Amino acid sequence: MTLNHHILGQGPPIIILHGLFGSLDNWMSMAKSLSDNSTVYLVDLRNHGQSFHDPQFNYKIMADDLGRLVNSLGITDYTILGHSMGGKVAMFHAIKDPRGIEKLIIVDIAPKKYPVYHQTILDGLSSINPEALSSRNQADELLYNFVPESGIRNFLLKNLKRNTEGSFEWKINLSAIRKHIHCIGEALPAHELIQIPTLFIRGGLSEYIRKEDFGAIHKQFSRSTIYTIPKSGHWVHAEAPLEFYNMVHKFLQSE
Repeated sequence: MTLNHHILGQGPPIIILHGLFGSLDNWMSMAKSLSDNSTVYLVDLRNHGQSFHDPQFNYKIMADDLGRLVNSLGITDYTILGHSMGGKVAMFHAIKDPRGIEKLIIVDIAPKKYPVYHQTILDGLSSINPEALSSRNQADELLYNFVPESGIRNFLLKNLKRNTEGSFEWKINLSAIRKHIHCIGEALPAHELIQIPTLFIRGGLSEYIRKEDFGAIHKQFSRSTIYTIPKSGHWVHAEAPLEFYNMVHKFLQSE
């Protein structure tokens, strides 16, 4: 099965992979900016957005999905930009099939193991029966008990859609994500060394990449640079879009 994707612009190819609970729509604004100089491939990962639902959900399988998409579209000499979970997918893909990858841009995720961060969010989403909803506002009120931050609720509730019968349903495969959420924290195997030029962009207010992680990152990614956007959290591209774009553009243009 082919991942849902959207193509913008012309130039050297760059593939953008979203994070957990996200979709390619979250990256449309940044993709439009990057498409001035690149062919941008926005991708919905499995169990997200408009891509297929499947009970299997882990990095090896998502990397395989990406490999099939790259081959089917004939993409060569490309960059992968991955945010959070999408960054880990990029890493696992680079281990399996580094041929053709010119650069990696990893946004606010390290190759290390993470604990389960999102149990409260999963509990909140699971408390909502989309078929019983009369409005998005009702879903927002239900989710507030679990997620008080309005910005995060708005992001999560983008996963609600109307079906052909007029009732709501989830775009995400919530059951598969719940069952395999522990897989999302999986570390990149420590013996796997990546020599592809790699830019790590971290939010200075985020805990996902800490300064004590820098040594391990540079050891595993021998040609890596780490750039911090000081006043940004985990959603770096949304919170500091101009600085994010400038850093990505500079890296893409570098030799």
